[in-house]
Amino acid sequence: MLLKNCRLVDAAKRDVRVEKSIITEVGENIRQAPAETVFDAEGMILTSSLAEPHAHLDKAFLAERIENPSGDLMGAIMAMESSRGLITVDDTIARAERAIRLMVGNGVTAIRTHADVTEWNDLDSVEALLEVKRRTSEIVDLQICALLGWPLSGSDGRHNRELGRRAIKAGADILGGCPHLDEDPSGANIALLELADEMNCGLDLHTDEHTDANRVSLEDLAERVTQTGFKNAVTASHCVSLAMQSHDTQRRIAEKVATAGISVIALPHTNLFLQGRETTTPQPRGLTAVATLRKTGVRVAIGADNLQDPFNPIGRGDPLESAGLAILTAHLLPQDAFDAVSSVARQVMGLDTTTISVGQTANLMLTRAAGLREAIATTAERPLVMRNGVVVSSRLAAVN
Repeated sequence: MLLKNCRLVDAAKRDVRVEKSIITEVGENIRQAPAETVFDAEGMILTSSLAEPHAHLDKAFLAERIENPSGDLMGAIMAMESSRGLITVDDTIARAERAIRLMVGNGVTAIRTHADVTEWNDLDSVEALLEVKRRTSEIVDLQICALLGWPLSGSDGRHNRELGRRAIKAGADILGGCPHLDEDPSGANIALLELADEMNCGLDLHTDEHTDANRVSLEDLAERVTQTGFKNAVTASHCVSLAMQSHDTQRRIAEKVATAGISVIALPHTNLFLQGRETTTPQPRGLTAVATLRKTGVRVAIGADNLQDPFNPIGRGDPLESAGLAILTAHLLPQDAFDAVSSVARQVMGLDTTTISVGQTANLMLTRAAGLREAIATTAERPLVMRNGVVVSSRLAAVN
């Protein structure tokens, strides 16, 4: 396959050849090989494809059916649990697959989704998303994180821990949980680390999804990861209350997170909607301390979290929308914001990244824009998306 007249991030015009899954040639005026498919980019920008590091595909598109009358986190949780009887496995499969195909059309070739695993729905979400993973395996890399309920520690948490074991054995990739919602957040951190070690899998935790400055379980998590020498990848998503701390406290905790090798995912869409409602002045923002974390060497990705459900009534399944929010709320520059929803997001997920150079895996997209800033500003159309050298979404006709 040959992509002609591509604009690279450095504004250079280049042709790019892809053979099988690999970029094999980058240059000017590359001649078409016999029987080679050719696309004319007509000056569109060619970049790596995007990644969504934190989704809840089992809840996608439930906003019309399940209302969150309070608009906050607990309102969303209670609305979901009271409506479990309305949600079937087949319904979850249909909504999740719809969300994935929407995201792929927006340039996404890798997604990490959380799947609720609670006493109310057992492994229903995991089983549904495993079927979706099978159906979409040719267009996207889908990781499933088993999101366990609480409590998790002690004898009261035995049932939830066993659900976690069953979820991993069934095919979930990693474990998740919400230590900040547990009566014993430190005990929940311990239980999750021990369970992940037992099951030899990574962790992606919902961490401190609130604006209470007096509760920061992230520091405890970082200390325990370092102390135990936990060998698999750990991600802390949300981390909102870190931003409520003094600068010195933020830096101290961020340095511990960096030492532990924990990645952080900031989720402006959902947290700006859910958090900060309880205080009017000064009104906090639902966003972690992105700048401090990055300055101390923590890998920070940006995700969208929920998609048109009780936790977030809006969203287009487009990481460029998330990048735009990160520019406004986390004060990222366009290049950094793009990286946070592409290469950094893939790194957080443990996946290889792509640059436009020979030998790289062809996870690519063409965007109808002259540069990254314009692409983000307009959430411009992505007429061609490739995963591992295969076109997975196309609104661009071959010219031969």
